[in-house]
Amino acid sequence: MSKIVSIEITHHRLPLDPAFKASWDGRPRKHFDATIVRVRDDEGREGIGSGDLMKGFEGHEDLFIGQDPRHLERHYEVLSHINFHYGRCWPMDLALWDLSGKITGEPVWRMLGGRASRVRLYASSGVLREPSAMADQAERYIDEGFPAMKVRFSSSSGGRGGWREDVKALEAIRARVGDRLELMVDCNQGWRMPWDTTLPWTFKDALAVARELERLGVYWMEEPLYRSDRKGMKELKQATSIRIVGGEMTRELYEFRDIIEERAFDVIQPDVALVGGITGCRRLAYQAREAGVQFTPHSWTNGIGVLANAHLTAGVADAAWLEYPYDNPEWSETRRDYPMASPLKHEAGWLDLGTAPGLGIVLDEERLKATRI
Repeated sequence: MSKIVSIEITHHRLPLDPAFKASWDGRPRKHFDATIVRVRDDEGREGIGSGDLMKGFEGHEDLFIGQDPRHLERHYEVLSHINFHYGRCWPMDLALWDLSGKITGEPVWRMLGGRASRVRLYASSGVLREPSAMADQAERYIDEGFPAMKVRFSSSSGGRGGWREDVKALEAIRARVGDRLELMVDCNQGWRMPWDTTLPWTFKDALAVARELERLGVYWMEEPLYRSDRKGMKELKQATSIRIVGGEMTRELYEFRDIIEERAFDVIQPDVALVGGITGCRRLAYQAREAGVQFTPHSWTNGIGVLANAHLTAGVADAAWLEYPYDNPEWSETRRDYPMASPLKHEAGWLDLGTAPGLGIVLDEERLKATRI
């Protein structure tokens, strides 16, 4: 029986020049941090995870040392208790799945059910560009084979200058590319950065925006109201033909259970690095399918988190596509995946997961040494 013998957590920082000005932040980001979790067994194998900062995990290593890493449900329960008392330590779950795959010799997507070995991607932009520049970016996505693009709206007054200006950017994209690209919109109203005290939209704001998105043939409307307003989300869902989407920062699985039972969203977006890990989120994929709710994870993180969400989506879900954070030059695959020996590469809008055991992660040890905090 394999046993866990050590757990190592390291933090890394990549300087960004030029800076990345995320639509949901407003303040230019001059560095990109990554936390790497390594779980080793008594035969020298290593499982790798990444995502949240692992705050609160220190001092709980003894709850895992000596245990069989393949006892994933047991470890999930312990992590759920740590999540309640301290922070989100779900990257540990990803590392345990990666290690379990290396022990069994199987890729995680196959361990989860093996529905598919690849996922279709939508290009998820992150920068608030001028309308013509947004249209240029949309054309580049089409040239690379992406079937869909997510357009960001301003989260605060520091953006383009309100949702009407955001709609102009959307209009420019639609005028340029026609129906060659499915478009989604992230309204960025579900949560705020700590410094940002801008109030979220009211229901009537969101409904007015929804009418504009209907006119422009938008596929979905993400986080149009504050995260706690499930009743408002459901009313908006009933008032518009646009799919209502959310849940990327939801902390508890039971909140998703309620969202699914109430049919508050058309699409839920749990991220395995932020809620429940792979072990918890696969429950949500099954629940959502039974309720006729679409499931497609949020995955705005580094390539390790993207891979983990992709394995879950390929193995369990039947999502039309998966989020692929990608907005050159500020958010390139090379920047996003700097902890890895080679950045992920999509092929004509598809991510092929292959048959390497576990999650298929290979770290760039020299880069990690150079960026360690």
